Amino acid sequence: MGAEGHADGTVGKALDVLDMVARHSRPVRFSDLLAQADYPKATLYRLLQTLTNQGMLTLDPDLGTYALGVRLVRLAHAAWAQSSLAPIARPYLDDLAAKTGETIHLAQMDQGQVLYVDKRNAARPVEMFAQAGKVGPAYCTGVGKAMLAYLPAEVLDAALARQTFLRHTDQTLDSRAKLLAELEAIRQRGHAWDREEHEPGIICCAVPILTRSGRVMGALSVTSTTARTTLDALGAQAPMIKNIAAQIAAEAESWRFPEQV
Repeated sequence: MGAEGHADGTVGKALDVLDMVARHSRPVRFSDLLAQADYPKATLYRLLQTLTNQGMLTLDPDLGTYALGVRLVRLAHAAWAQSSLAPIARPYLDDLAAKTGETIHLAQMDQGQVLYVDKRNAARPVEMFAQAGKVGPAYCTGVGKAMLAYLPAEVLDAALARQTFLRHTDQTLDSRAKLLAELEAIRQRGHAWDREEHEPGIICCAVPILTRSGRVMGALSVTSTTARTTLDALGAQAPMIKNIAAQIAAEAESWRFPEQV
């Protein structure tokens, strides 16, 4: 379907434009957006003007560049408080970080991908991709696989259709068949591994955060490096990680989290 026939109409087009601006991670010119967009020049200009008028984007009149607007900051804070596990999980992440001395990640599923909603750095921090607010691939991260493994069949199919299966390292699971086999193994043992699948040298043990009915709310992981520890050592902490995940789930049970694919 072409851009002019977007299934979600004008709202869908506007959100596409917001995503384009966000992906640049810096103010961006109209010409740069036009080169990437499927929309005609007049349509893109109209969408940018509407988003700017609504405070979703800001326009620098001197440089002619667009950036995300402060209204999004307000919306993001509201979403963090209403739909994120982070406010509930904060003390539990602090506890897990103190007990392990390693990096702790809290994530939720966003359109088949991993949204990192909170993080605690290790006692000796290590530079890595995952940061609060970042979106990462589900098929090659511990938290992503932990969530995928417990999705209902039809939701899982939709999520798998959004995976690229790009090989980030020699360990990356690069096909749907390999990933499905791994998800079955995760269900059998109750936790997921990241075996240097997204970044060389980065390993983790992750568990899902599930409601009593088995609905996926998120995932929790303890992450380290091959220079510091081993998968076996991380695996020995799986019961503790599961216990803390269960405590987060119990406290969050009464919250109404949006169903996400």
